[in-house]
Amino acid sequence: MSQAEVSDRQRDRILFHLKTRGPQTAAEVGRRFGMTSTGARQHLLKLQAAGLVEAENRRHGWGRPRRYWGLTARGHGRFPDRHSDLTLELLRSTRAIFGDHGLERLIEHRRRTALADYRKAVGNGRSLRQRLTALAAMRNREGYMASVVEEAKGTYLLVEDHCPICAAAAACQGLCRSELAIFRAVLGAGVTVERIDHVLAGARRCAYRIGGSPRRPTTVIKDE
Repeated sequence: MSQAEVSDRQRDRILFHLKTRGPQTAAEVGRRFGMTSTGARQHLLKLQAAGLVEAENRRHGWGRPRRYWGLTARGHGRFPDRHSDLTLELLRSTRAIFGDHGLERLIEHRRRTALADYRKAVGNGRSLRQRLTALAAMRNREGYMASVVEEAKGTYLLVEDHCPICAAAAACQGLCRSELAIFRAVLGAGVTVERIDHVLAGARRCAYRIGGSPRRPTTVIKDE
C-alpha cells in the first residue's frame, strides 16, 4: 500500500471518529490514533481543504481557547443516506398520486413491518441489555451506526450516530415520529424510553435513555 493510500485510510478513520464522537481537538484525535497533535492537525487540515471538516474555537475558563474539529455538511454526506434522492422522489410521488391519506397509509405499513422485524430480532425473555444489543445490531444493519452505552446500573443509552433516512424524515416527519412507540413496544412493558437527542431538532445524533425491567411486549403502538 502506498503512503498516499495509508494517509487516505487514516483520514477516513478520522472522519468516522468525528462522526461517532463529535467535535474533537487535534490532541484528542492524535491520542486516539497514536500520533502527535501536529500529525493529527496535518490530517485535519487536509480534510478541511477538502471541505469535510471545519474548526471552531471554544473557551474553557481562563486561558487560550481550544480548537475543535467537526464534520461539515459535506463530511456528514460521506456516510450513506440510503438513496435519499430516490426516497424523496417516491414520497413526493406518493403524496401527489394518493394524497396525504395515502402517504400516511404507506408510513403505517412501514411502521408495522419494522415492528414485526424488530420483535423477531429482539425476541422475548431476555435481559434489557440483551434486548438493546439485539436492537442496536438491527439498527446497525439499517445504517444507523447504533451502539449501547450503560449510563448507570439498569439505565442505558441507545445512541445512533447516523440517520440514514434523515433527508426523507425532514421532508416527511411521520417516518421517524413513531420510533419511540416502536422501541417501547419491542423492549416490553415496564421499560421506559426517552429520546434525549434528535437529529431533526438540531442534534448531531439521536439518543434514547432506556431503563426498567422488560415484561412481555405490548401490541398497541400510538404516535406521540
